[in-house]
Amino acid sequence: MRRARTAVFCLAVSCVASTLSPVERARAQAEIDCQNAMSTAEINVCADKEFDAADKELNAAYRSALAAIPGMASEKPYDAKSWEAALRASQRAWVAFRDAECVDHLAFFWQGGSGASADIIGCKTELTKARTQELKERYETSR
Repeated sequence: MRRARTAVFCLAVSCVASTLSPVERARAQAEIDCQNAMSTAEINVCADKEFDAADKELNAAYRSALAAIPGMASEKPYDAKSWEAALRASQRAWVAFRDAECVDHLAFFWQGGSGASADIIGCKTELTKARTQELKERYETSR
């Protein structure tokens, strides 16, 4: 039952988001002053914009971490191939955790309320920023 409600909620959110074409979405993001966003729609667009930026930074940090592994690795079981596989598995598990926490779990606190989308996106943004920082600290300082 809970899973079904969450799935319906997520479907509703994605349907609303999909009504804008990529060009319309980009135009809406450019026109909104996120420092003074007032409506729920503006707040959601701004939250989405912040998440997109955080996600791009995470992807860059992840690529950088993968690139750093060969210089940090040693012999089995700590060789580059095993280390890379471990990082990839860790990242997949982390993404699953982030989405379960923010999308599946957090939605219940809102019970369909209008602030749910911004809070869910904000949760994903904060966890993404934290993961980015973890990867940078572990891999950039180890070079």
